Amino acid sequence: MSCGCKTSGDSAHSCGPKKTANGCENVNTCGNSYKLSVFDWLSNINNPAPNRCDFVEVRFKNDRKSFYKNVNNIPLHIGSVITVESSPGHDVGVVSLTGELVKIQMKKKKFSEESALKIYRQANQKDLEVWQEARKKEDGVKLEARKIAQRLGLEMKVTDVEYQGDSSKITFYYTADNRVDFRQLIKDYAGAFRTKIDMKQIGFRQEAAKVGGIGSCGRELCCSTWLTDFRSVNTNVARYQQLSINPQKLAGQCGKLKCCLNYELDSYLDALSNFPSSSTTLETEKGKAFCIKIDVFKKKMWFAYVDSSIAWYDFDIDLVKKLISKNKRGEKTLPLEDLKQPEASTHTIDLIQENNVDRFEKKNRGNNRNRNNQSNQNKQNNNQQSQGQGQKRNRPERQERPERSEKTENPNAQSANQPRPQKQHPQQKAPVEKAVNNSDADKKPQSNNPNKKKFKKKYPPKKDNNA
Repeated sequence: MSCGCKTSGDSAHSCGPKKTANGCENVNTCGNSYKLSVFDWLSNINNPAPNRCDFVEVRFKNDRKSFYKNVNNIPLHIGSVITVESSPGHDVGVVSLTGELVKIQMKKKKFSEESALKIYRQANQKDLEVWQEARKKEDGVKLEARKIAQRLGLEMKVTDVEYQGDSSKITFYYTADNRVDFRQLIKDYAGAFRTKIDMKQIGFRQEAAKVGGIGSCGRELCCSTWLTDFRSVNTNVARYQQLSINPQKLAGQCGKLKCCLNYELDSYLDALSNFPSSSTTLETEKGKAFCIKIDVFKKKMWFAYVDSSIAWYDFDIDLVKKLISKNKRGEKTLPLEDLKQPEASTHTIDLIQENNVDRFEKKNRGNNRNRNNQSNQNKQNNNQQSQGQGQKRNRPERQERPERSEKTENPNAQSANQPRPQKQHPQQKAPVEKAVNNSDADKKPQSNNPNKKKFKKKYPPKKDNNA
């Protein structure tokens, strides 16, 4: 039997050994999980038998919940699939809450104990098979129902379809701006689907809760995950939070104002209680000034002259209160530019480097260039030093060279016989290399290809005359 972890009620799904007497351990994580689950923080407390609560909260498709009385004292836990009383026939649901918290939920939702229906039994295999077969038909029935409504020319939208557990009734949830006369529609539905038809009109927010989706914040919609009641939201909420009245940004998936605008409204109202009214005007020596903008977090107000509203001047709310009290005494304040105090420059450090355009480029590229330049300069300095030392060592040889050239008639032969010095100036190496090359050019030509391999000459074996 299923533990009821999935919203579709698939009986083939099983949590295996993780299912205990208190319910499935992964009720909130495995499968699609409960959309509007309740944490039972009294599950570890044993209540006395006379005061035990006989009511159980049962969840059906999507966010529909109801309370039922456990007349037969069946041992139930969170995740049990049960068969409950319905009109007509019976329905199949999943237990979402047991224990003393059920009374608190019934009191919160103002549910009377007298109107509670009873629980028949835990769902057997036949109940589950009929339930699953009915669930598989819902998508096809929804498309067919939309076609029939469109053929009749009704301005309505069929949002969702829900079969009862025993397939004896179909509930159609629809949205419409105006009242819809669906008397002919119900006749066509009954002839097409051969079962009892029930029509329920829901609002656009309830439609978004049933369909689900992703909000502009990147998270799943609050109404389809945890939000149970819908509070009214108006444009004054956006004005209190200093937001621009832009319907495209303030509207949610349902087309209405976002429910999250109410989340921080109380904090804004507490902060604005210390602010003067936004319609405050200041009497200055230069003329009247009115409030243009309010910053709730910085606790500042911007003022500008009525004649020239181009220049804005921001002041703390404490200073504004002093100026207002001065005007009440009949005194005019100094001009706004004289009241403006120079702000101390604050140096901010961007640790994350979000505003840096070059944050994706390699930072060591310039350092490597500087290092290469420094290494090249060091090499040049070392070469100059080595050249200077070579010139100092070779100075006495320069004086002797003209005498040797006079004695020797063939300078090439002499240069070939003399050993090459180890360190000489580059300017002196050139004639020596030329002389060596000229002397060797007569003997054998040199190969210009440096990659050419040099092979040793193989001599034939010597003949033995005595053999």
